[in-house]
Amino acid sequence: MKVTINTNADTNHKSFNAETLQLMHQRFNAVIAREEIGFFHLSSADRHLEECQSIYDKFQTKKYFVQIGIGGSALGPQMLVDALGDQSKCEILFMDNTDAEYIYDVLGKIKSPKDSLFYVVSKSGGTAETVANFAIAKNFLLENGISEKDLNQYFVFCTDNDKGHLRELANNENYATLEVPSDLGGRFSVLSPVGILPALFAQINCEELIRGAKELAAEIANAGQAHDLFNLGAHINYLMSECKPSVNQTVLMPYSSKLKNLSHWFVQLWGESLGKYSQKSSSHVGLTPIPAYGATDQHSQMQLFMEGPNDKVLIILEVEKRNQDYPLAANINMQPAKELSKYSLNQLIKAQIDGTLKALNERERNVVHIKIAENNPLAMGQLIMYFECLTALMGEYLDINAFDQPGVELGKKFAYEYLKNLA
Repeated sequence: MKVTINTNADTNHKSFNAETLQLMHQRFNAVIAREEIGFFHLSSADRHLEECQSIYDKFQTKKYFVQIGIGGSALGPQMLVDALGDQSKCEILFMDNTDAEYIYDVLGKIKSPKDSLFYVVSKSGGTAETVANFAIAKNFLLENGISEKDLNQYFVFCTDNDKGHLRELANNENYATLEVPSDLGGRFSVLSPVGILPALFAQINCEELIRGAKELAAEIANAGQAHDLFNLGAHINYLMSECKPSVNQTVLMPYSSKLKNLSHWFVQLWGESLGKYSQKSSSHVGLTPIPAYGATDQHSQMQLFMEGPNDKVLIILEVEKRNQDYPLAANINMQPAKELSKYSLNQLIKAQIDGTLKALNERERNVVHIKIAENNPLAMGQLIMYFECLTALMGEYLDINAFDQPGVELGKKFAYEYLKNLA
């Protein structure tokens, strides 16, 4: 992948000097060396892939794979399936909300319940939304003729290896299980069994996916502070701290419908990691993430990005080679159609990317242009690792812990209090 930063920033500013880059590189290395932070090293990825393959081999004749989870237990897997998946053998569904009408629609897609497999994902084993949908899935199976004693042929659990309610239930009732590694938070878990098992059912080459992530991690480690990751971190820090108006929002805009959900995965990764109260600065900090995708949002949000407040950094993601294309010549007696008839659809979207970049630069907007050769498992692994590393690095610039989520926990506490008051 190639990253180009188009900027009017003063590169003589302290954010870009060698001492600052060296310091942030050291801080980044200290973060990824922490025992409880495992996303960068992927030390157990091969073992987890083997364990997922074993589960897949056991249940590979299933026609419906239903992931029950929320947040990082669903967004990353859904991103993989939408970007790379082939659902001709098995339809991949997600019960990732507590909206009853949505759950009704998901279950309605399962035409043969005896051909279904439900994958219940919760690291703690007690996530309210996940437990609720687990209960609904169990009742759905019972109502469709599955006996209580056979339920362990229709569920796989993914949870903490040693503790938690799901782990206890699995041990007591002989459910198949996979592990959410203890050194991975949910939003950093897509390359663990959380994302790998649904990817296998979607016929994704997970060896290539993990290889891409490992190669990008090795590239960062070998290049050190000279890697473009650290230049981008310095650039975003400059935009936050020195520009007027200061940048406080981040747009991820892939020009690919298949990568649309990459933006939604990024929203959780970026927002939940970086939106915090900084004890060091005694202030609330963060870079609000905005999902977008091209070319659709050229006719939606782009007006705001182009002429609204210049408080955003826009990350434009381009896929250079696409597997499909269409000629635009169709003998339509309209001047716009005649003008387009010499070109193909891929040439049009390339022109739209190029035109957008030039227009944003002319308006002196803050743009980062990322190119991947094609949308494949290797490139996806690289993108996942790059954005996870960038998130960890920006946590250091903001002087916060990028790996907790105290605001989310507070909301959970109040939700349970509400339910208790209903009893």
